[in-house]
Amino acid sequence: MTKREMFENIATLLADNVEVVDFCNHEIELLTNRSTSKSMTKTQKANLEIMEAIKMALAEIGSAVTVTDLIKNSATLAEFSNQKVSALLRKLVDEKVVVKTIEGKKSLFSLA
Repeated sequence: MTKREMFENIATLLADNVEVVDFCNHEIELLTNRSTSKSMTKTQKANLEIMEAIKMALAEIGSAVTVTDLIKNSATLAEFSNQKVSALLRKLVDEKVVVKTIEGKKSLFSLA
């Protein structure tokens, strides 16, 4: 149960107590403000751009490739390390945008 749900339940159960309801509504408002005030960092924005470049490179290649081959075949990814590209590929795999297959000791990546 989240904090928001807990405050909503308390407000519902104690609806006859105005102070408790006001307090719960205030806390819910604070939770809403906190969740909407977060913005992406500079690095997170850059990572989104790199992930778009990865998807475009995989689409151009059209077959499953290793991280090293992906970097070699894409001019936009050439400036990034294997570790950086691997980490972003892992995020894309978690989002089910990219598929990871393992052949022997090699991990191959392709668009889903």
